[in-house]
Amino acid sequence: MPTLVELSAFDPNWTSDFSAAEVLLRTRLAKYVVSIDHIGSTAVPGLTAKPIIDIDITVSSLDDVPGATVELIKIGFEPRGNRYDDDVWAFLWKRRTPQIRVYLCPPSNRTHERRMLFRDYLRQHDEAAAAYAVLKRRLADQFPYDGDRYTSEKSAFISEIVGRALKSGA
Repeated sequence: MPTLVELSAFDPNWTSDFSAAEVLLRTRLAKYVVSIDHIGSTAVPGLTAKPIIDIDITVSSLDDVPGATVELIKIGFEPRGNRYDDDVWAFLWKRRTPQIRVYLCPPSNRTHERRMLFRDYLRQHDEAAAAYAVLKRRLADQFPYDGDRYTSEKSAFISEIVGRALKSGA
């Protein structure tokens, strides 16, 4: 059954939710972790977002993905696969609110790098963050039960912002 594309006003608790998840993930995945980054809209102060904390975990190498996967499953994460064939493996932890979605990324992964550029640009440019919020609300209204379409329709905007970030060095 399709689920509703739910958007919420920014919740300042999302920062502490990320911090608590980071502590758990660093503890459980210590030997694999290079970095743990809060990504997605919940990582941008003031931005409307789906109430899901998105986290990229950069591991030491692609060879670490199976071991890190085992550890994530042990603590209750459900594997969601490598949907876009970009060497990024997704996991969802539904047991708590807000939900936590983790992505295992190898070093120098292009998807991870683009996510960081996008997040950082929105953090530094209020007008871009506001435009993104408007787009997200329109798409949630237009595709309320089609999360894949909601996500894909944001691609052009995201690519434009990443391009700006690359040009500006932000």
